[in-house]
Amino acid sequence: MNFRILAAPVRPHGRIVALMAATALSAALLVPAAQAQQPAAPAPAAPKAAPKAAPKAAPKAAPAAPAPAAQAPAAGAPPAAAAGQQPPQDQQIQLIYAPWTKFCLKGQEANAKQVCFTGKDGRIESGQPVIAAVIIEPEGEPKKILRVTLPLGMQLVHGTRIIVDGNPPQQAPYVICFQNGCMSDYEATPELIANMKKGQNLVVQAINSNGAPLTLPLPLNTEFAKAYDGPPTDPKVFEENSKKLQEELQKRAEEQRKKLEGAGGATPAPANPAAK
Repeated sequence: MNFRILAAPVRPHGRIVALMAATALSAALLVPAAQAQQPAAPAPAAPKAAPKAAPKAAPKAAPAAPAPAAQAPAAGAPPAAAAGQQPPQDQQIQLIYAPWTKFCLKGQEANAKQVCFTGKDGRIESGQPVIAAVIIEPEGEPKKILRVTLPLGMQLVHGTRIIVDGNPPQQAPYVICFQNGCMSDYEATPELIANMKKGQNLVVQAINSNGAPLTLPLPLNTEFAKAYDGPPTDPKVFEENSKKLQEELQKRAEEQRKKLEGAGGATPAPANPAAK
């Protein structure tokens, strides 16, 4: 398994360190080369929806986001729905989840600080990652970060939105895009972490390239609290579990392909969750 560390500015007076790990937090977080500040474009990794109307209303207060979904689309965004035209439906995708996992890493440099990560991802049956969330805790830093990663092809102007059960939603802009996804950062305040510990779902929302709202839940239950408060997982054990999960997903995708071929159907493109 490969680990890469991305240092990115979060505030004018500080920098955070973000891990991108393979498999359980992988492809959505692990990236071979940067493509920062790319405009949203339809890409195989981005979920799509058929309607071409503007997105439904998002929260009234949108911190830092250039244009909240509740307002008229900015330049380059889809036009508003015509009279009598149905607005785009909120798209939900059936996902397979890795468990919440905590691990800590320390760089090879002298005086390197330890960074701990507690994260989870969701994938479609082909193994393609669609959503990932990770809490990043650099040693000695007063602020913690909740980083969510979505596929390329989202409308960047709208940013992302997170909701934990019935708590007030939060909205944040995308901070950077890489080949395997775009990231949005939230401050992981004690209140947010407490809500996640006792909550049922962390819901991530975004607007895809067709202007349709996309809702992606990450189950919390008691699993998040156990992982967050517990000891870190041994990296070797983490790698083994990640490999098993990937093999299982590949097996399911192959079985589905054979089933469709046997029924005389066309083989679906495994990397496009928009087919749902």
